[in-house]
Amino acid sequence: MSKNQMKFVPANYQPHVAENELIRREVPSGENVVPLDVVFVGAGPAGLSGAIELARLVKKDKAEGGSLGDIEIGVLEKASSLGGHNLSGAVINPAGFKALFPDLRKESEFPFRRRVEGEKVFFLKDQSHFRIPTPPTMKNHGNYIASICEVVRWLGKRAEDAGVNIFTGYPADALYVAENRVTGVRTTPSGLDRNGNPGGNYNPPTDITAKVVVLSEGTRGPLTQAYLNWQNINSTQPQIYALGVKEIWKVKRAPKEIIHTMGWPLPEDAFGGSFMYPMADDTVAIGLVVGLDYRQSHLDVHHLLQKLKNHPLFKIMLSGGECLEWGAKTIPEGGYHSIPKRLHGDGLLILGDAAGLVNVPALKGIHYAMQSGVFAARAIFRALKARDVSAKGLKHYDDLLRSSSVFSDLKKVRNIRQAFKSGFVPGSIKAGLMTLTGGILPGDSSPVVEDAEEWKEFTRLNVPQPKIGLSKVDAVYLSGNKTRDDIPSHLTIGHDITPEVAEFYSHMCPAGVYERQGDKLIVNAPNCVDCKATDVLGPRWRPREGGSGPDYKQM
Repeated sequence: MSKNQMKFVPANYQPHVAENELIRREVPSGENVVPLDVVFVGAGPAGLSGAIELARLVKKDKAEGGSLGDIEIGVLEKASSLGGHNLSGAVINPAGFKALFPDLRKESEFPFRRRVEGEKVFFLKDQSHFRIPTPPTMKNHGNYIASICEVVRWLGKRAEDAGVNIFTGYPADALYVAENRVTGVRTTPSGLDRNGNPGGNYNPPTDITAKVVVLSEGTRGPLTQAYLNWQNINSTQPQIYALGVKEIWKVKRAPKEIIHTMGWPLPEDAFGGSFMYPMADDTVAIGLVVGLDYRQSHLDVHHLLQKLKNHPLFKIMLSGGECLEWGAKTIPEGGYHSIPKRLHGDGLLILGDAAGLVNVPALKGIHYAMQSGVFAARAIFRALKARDVSAKGLKHYDDLLRSSSVFSDLKKVRNIRQAFKSGFVPGSIKAGLMTLTGGILPGDSSPVVEDAEEWKEFTRLNVPQPKIGLSKVDAVYLSGNKTRDDIPSHLTIGHDITPEVAEFYSHMCPAGVYERQGDKLIVNAPNCVDCKATDVLGPRWRPREGGSGPDYKQM
């Protein structure tokens, strides 16, 4: 190998999950303790759907003279307002909404932008493209284009109307446990200075006790990771992830169809593709999603999206337009084999993206998240009625979820994402066979490893990448980032970071948090938009004080 090339494994430079800090083995006490019966950690579609369904069940029980009585339900959200940290494509299968709101009939009653009118899939080359047949898994007849931010705000209003307590600006920083049982959560303090000392606006953490804690904290939630490690709960295969970078554009005229692409600008050994969704006659969402098991250390998803916008297919549609908003997020892609073997425990359940309930070939997960919330609510209600919130009492959640269409859907496509680890062409052939046979052929995929265990090839670029499109600094501005400049860093860096690894981090992060200056790694932590890509491949992420991070409006 030449002097300009080398291979390294990101996991060798990654700190372990801080289980000793995320799991607190003590009894919360003092004036800042808030008692609740059930607390959902994360106000996304999963947590809010669960809170709504549980509130309804409790209300019905009370009206029928049941013995349960009043139940205090809370939802913690780290963003300063509902939807502020939510990002998705989003083309939504309405099944989750129809299950949760069976009384709603009209299309206009749901928080959707418009019905999918058609779709086109293209294979891109550098300056050309050709249309290819839409894979059966990607057909969207009967689905809707939406803003996940607007969906979450809509669900939040209905949760509040149902009597649910929603606490925005309250990130959960640790789980309280007693022996084997989860008993509550601790939120992050606010007002700390750069060194972690209380400043003039300091507010201490809040301790919340609960009979049941529901982890609906989304992708790479630190509490979920710590709990699974503590309980030694594994999966058939480790979870793998992709990074999506997305922009909202005001344009002269949006296409009528949704558009997906494969191929350029991705290298052949990277899995992913792009999308453009018409959100209104003059508004589109455009984004690029790339699996984090790519090989080239200098691959930069944000930079590739800027290149993509100059492709003739998209350039003509964006010409004369304006970028209104930008964001980034990781997506769990492992599917069926990567779901933890147990999603319940003593006093705890795991929902939605935290559980990995995403159908990658169909590009769908929101309706699965909502359905998991409904199943969780029914299991919690049953456990509360039986006065048994142990793992045995809450196992009903796993039973409901694993016997539902959520798991049957995911089982049919259980090996498709993994098939592409052998390259685009072999992966496409295998994926076609799996689609035709419901996952039976060509059989289960070979074992996979975590993304951080996949080697990267460091290739020094002889010429700096040209500056095109939106810079990372401008992108962070368009995310609405609200983080104080003097906030303490929420990122834990590993030891002995080499210059090559530092450069890898600088390309991997879409928000310019990491820079290589000479042989040193410079960390600009306030830039972070909580996409958690580096939590997958490098420095570990923890929540900051409430309201920090992006403030999405249309994502």
